Amino acid sequence: MKKLLRIVTNKFLLTGAAFAVWMIFFDENNWSMQNERRAQLKATEENIDYLNKEIALEEKRHKDLISDPKTLERFAREKYRMKRDNEDVYVIERK
Repeated sequence: MKKLLRIVTNKFLLTGAAFAVWMIFFDENNWSMQNERRAQLKATEENIDYLNKEIALEEKRHKDLISDPKTLERFAREKYRMKRDNEDVYVIERK
């Protein structure tokens, strides 16, 4: 019993335990903050992947607009409501 009491009251063990408790719970970079940062990093990486896919899609659309006249005409008609001289365009707006 005295040996166990001696081990528990060891100043190095107590100091190490106090340091571990401080680092896990009270420090600026504690355990919960590290978990929050990991989650934020994962969300940011997912956002980067999504944005890279969107960039690739927009680059493909841009390439199609430049290289294909039919695609350019369709884009102009849909986006800017352009028409030929001998056509009438009726715009139906949905609410």
